[in-house]
Amino acid sequence: MESTALRIIREEHFSIAAVLRSLRLMLQRGPGDDPQPFFDAMRAMLFYIDEVPEKEHHPKETELLFKPVLERMSEHAQVLQHLEREHANGERAVRELQHQLLAWELMGEGRREVFTKNLTSYITFYLEHMRLEETLIIPAALKVFTADDWVAIDAAFARNRDPLAKGAELSPEYERLFHRIVRIAPSPIGLGETEG
Repeated sequence: MESTALRIIREEHFSIAAVLRSLRLMLQRGPGDDPQPFFDAMRAMLFYIDEVPEKEHHPKETELLFKPVLERMSEHAQVLQHLEREHANGERAVRELQHQLLAWELMGEGRREVFTKNLTSYITFYLEHMRLEETLIIPAALKVFTADDWVAIDAAFARNRDPLAKGAELSPEYERLFHRIVRIAPSPIGLGETEG
């Protein structure tokens, strides 16, 4: 039977990947003739990444998965240190993207290229980051963690509140964000409707 923590990590990875793919699709489509819904959706999705994965998901992965695996399996030290650095730099990276998006919105097309380049790189990096976690770190954790380890990890991850995760219980503060993203963003995360 899979641990609660691993199920939550995989569900959250699925949500994050869906947001990243939606960001990519929106970027490819561009703002079109009605830029406000485009910028609103992009802002909401970048805010989601800053608010949920950066503040809840990553700190728990670093403390409860990466560090204990590193202590027990030194052969993954280089990858784990790389992933930890990415977690440490993640909040700054997404905040820079939020600023670059705002610059594009307020300053015009001259700022589009920088945002496009950096968002494309960010999406590629993030998808690879999650792939490494799922193909190397989770299997390593399954080898070295005890049943008692999993009890503590499960309890910590059970407190996560990702508004986009399957079966999530939405807290009031995240309900508005969830509905905004789903209403405006394209598939696979949303319905692609515009506000009328």
